[in-house]
Amino acid sequence: MKEESKNGFFGVYKPAGPTSHDIIDELRKITGISKIGHAGTLDPAAKGILVVAVGRQYTKKISKYRNSEKEYKAIIELGKVSDTDDKEGRIKAVDVQKIPKIEEVESKLEEFTGTIEQIPPVYSAVKINGTPSYKLAREGKDPEPPARKVIVKDIELINYDYPKIELKITTGPGVYIRAIARDLGEKLETGGLLADLVRTKVGEFNLKNSYKLDELKEKNPT
Repeated sequence: MKEESKNGFFGVYKPAGPTSHDIIDELRKITGISKIGHAGTLDPAAKGILVVAVGRQYTKKISKYRNSEKEYKAIIELGKVSDTDDKEGRIKAVDVQKIPKIEEVESKLEEFTGTIEQIPPVYSAVKINGTPSYKLAREGKDPEPPARKVIVKDIELINYDYPKIELKITTGPGVYIRAIARDLGEKLETGGLLADLVRTKVGEFNLKNSYKLDELKEKNPT
């Protein structure tokens, strides 16, 4: 990212730990540009591609990537549930009466492809009467995010070794992979949570053509 080409759209790899906003703050320090936005949040525990727009003329057009096709590699763990639908929340073990066979897993996964109705996680930024659901949940309230239609273009079962299911998922905008983990667990009667997530692609940006923060720091020394 040369000095004359700092403005534009870029793919940036977000490691597990920092929030998407933390990445934006770091990019502002690296580039010296304050007008930076991103095209879709990744949860702190998730890794992968964050598409960022650097410069005012590009932040105005960021919706192009918010609506882009996205690709994920996910690991779902059965036999457990969480109030956040991933490993970051309060986890409870489920008394599983029957371990699902691979044919059952494949059959249930088919129900998640196409246009589906999905209820976002309680701990999400979806607003309820103007307030993010996660804020209501942290206040001890019991928010009920409304169901909404989303598009899951494809789900490929990469590996199944109970309790772990490894998937490759291709989606349209607005899909919560945590919700897929939760709902798959319900359908299999085992409970389920998202154990690991990597966003491998957003539009034309992928793991090969995206930057790591350390690389950007080297290209833009302070």
